[in-house]
Amino acid sequence: MKSIRERLTNKDFSIIASNCNGACILHDLGMRFNSPFVNLWMRPKDFIKFLKNTQHYMSRELSFTKEEGIDYPVGLLDDLRIYFEHYKSEQEAKTKWEDRSKRINWSNLFIMFTDRDGCTESDLKEFDQLPYQNKVVFVNKQHPEIQSAFCIKGFEDKESVGICSRYKSIGSLKKYYDGFDYVEWFNTGKIVL
Repeated sequence: MKSIRERLTNKDFSIIASNCNGACILHDLGMRFNSPFVNLWMRPKDFIKFLKNTQHYMSRELSFTKEEGIDYPVGLLDDLRIYFEHYKSEQEAKTKWEDRSKRINWSNLFIMFTDRDGCTESDLKEFDQLPYQNKVVFVNKQHPEIQSAFCIKGFEDKESVGICSRYKSIGSLKKYYDGFDYVEWFNTGKIVL
């Protein structure tokens, strides 16, 4: 981790991620969470809808609902659902959301999406068309038609991308997302294939 952290020159950015990948990467880098998108996930259509109108959604008050089969807080941001999977209570989720929302650096934003949780080909194309300079979508198969796609190796025989923050094998020091040079991406905005 030390060499990865030393390579990072861009140290004042925010990640908006559809799941825990962004927060796990920030943790690996020893960075502060300058975004409320930590320890949570969103369904693809809701995530894309959020990205199309961030200022509207970020101006809304977070409330909560119940969902059958879900025993962790489920947030509502207007008409979007946010699944706070790694929070113990609605109060904890709301406090963290509000505190971290104030830290978003809108002028140095990185968008991270993952092809899972029901993501469709149409969702990938719609995400690719969003007007963000720094965006990536992790996929499990090559998608040459999707400019923002990066194939995470190890999930090719699966229906979708698995949990990228897991180690590749027992005893491995590499996580699945380590195949993506995220430090280069944060420093230059370039996705290295």
